[in-house]
Amino acid sequence: MLAGALRQRSIDLLTTCEPGGTPLGRRLREAFLETEENVAPIAELLLFAADRAQHVEVLIKPSLEAGRMVISDRFADATFAYQGAGRGFRENTVRQIIRLATNGLKPDLTLFFDITVETALNRLRSRTEAGERVNRMDAETADFYGRVRAAYLEIAEQEPKRFKVIDANGSLEDIQARVRELVEPLVAAREEAKA
Repeated sequence: MLAGALRQRSIDLLTTCEPGGTPLGRRLREAFLETEENVAPIAELLLFAADRAQHVEVLIKPSLEAGRMVISDRFADATFAYQGAGRGFRENTVRQIIRLATNGLKPDLTLFFDITVETALNRLRSRTEAGERVNRMDAETADFYGRVRAAYLEIAEQEPKRFKVIDANGSLEDIQARVRELVEPLVAAREEAKA
């Protein structure tokens, strides 16, 4: 919805996702998320780092250098939350791997759509019952997701200018209005810089 609204304003942008924003990333995503094999936590951490490094070098950096805006569904904060807090890796280790994979690139704005773990698990159950495909990350415990959510909220406390928490329990319209409110200053600054 955000990308559509920005494109209506003739803003040149790239929309992408992690994992899987590149052809290599899609293969890594499939290999990691669809496997029935028990994946070692360090392999998980390094697979996501490999996907991110490719994503940054092949898609994100060239787009930014061309003056495009980039909207990515997940980025490095996800590794801090899922592999750091979720899997229990030391914060310093995760930060070093993130820095290596991103070459220090950091988003101007990160939006975290916050719901309770219980709500998330209920939504997952509904999707599963409706026959939607699930992956190995969908099978994690409530405790795991509690650690992940807490890590995201910790990032928000540490970096309140960049990292914004959006209550995702409201209507789609209310959530989208909040997204536009948070993104608009970046868009305005970008347009002003071009003028």
